[in-house]
Amino acid sequence: MNRRDFITLLGGAAAWPLSARAQQGERMRRIGVLVNLSEGDSAGQQFAAAFRQALQELGWADGRNARIDMRWGAGDRERYRKYAAELVAAAPDVIFAATTDAVVSVQRASPAVPIVFVGVIDPVGSGLVVSMARPGGNATGFTVFEYAIGAKWLELLKEIAPRLTRAAVLRVRVPRAARELGRDEPLAVAMEDGVGKRGSVVRHAGEPTGGLLTPVSGFSYRPARA
Repeated sequence: MNRRDFITLLGGAAAWPLSARAQQGERMRRIGVLVNLSEGDSAGQQFAAAFRQALQELGWADGRNARIDMRWGAGDRERYRKYAAELVAAAPDVIFAATTDAVVSVQRASPAVPIVFVGVIDPVGSGLVVSMARPGGNATGFTVFEYAIGAKWLELLKEIAPRLTRAAVLRVRVPRAARELGRDEPLAVAMEDGVGKRGSVVRHAGEPTGGLLTPVSGFSYRPARA
């Protein structure tokens, strides 16, 4: 048996017990979903269809052996907080959350409900997990990239501008950014507010031999205090 046939057989065997147990009257599971899309746009509709199809392929059908409670954050933090509270109140078995805002909102609503996340930037620095190897807590999932590659960003910046001697990093947690970039004391540009950010960038741009690194998301969250 070749590897492809073996993987196909293994996948089918793993999915079979789920369907079998559902036919035997297993209790309905509740799945909460909080995403950064809008229900009415095409991206939201495509996501909803793909999400339900993927679950069905694993033996979980909405309305049969699972109930999917889907909420649409659409990039609005107030919505994330409101919908996170609604989903937690429904006592789900698990919550699927997309983007850091969504995960932070769910964790603050409940430190116990299991969370699977995607689209999160720097989950360790954001306080969502303890480490990549051992997440701990109630959340695990997939990150867009690992900030350990920050040193490579600096290397590429140096190739573009060989005379570079200073680098500004658009992130709030400056000490961590410094370590990630392999620099002891980089010039840091905070992103606490839009006005301060623009002013800092303009000042830095006016000085010679300086460069600027802009990760996908400049914001990082700290864990909520008890």
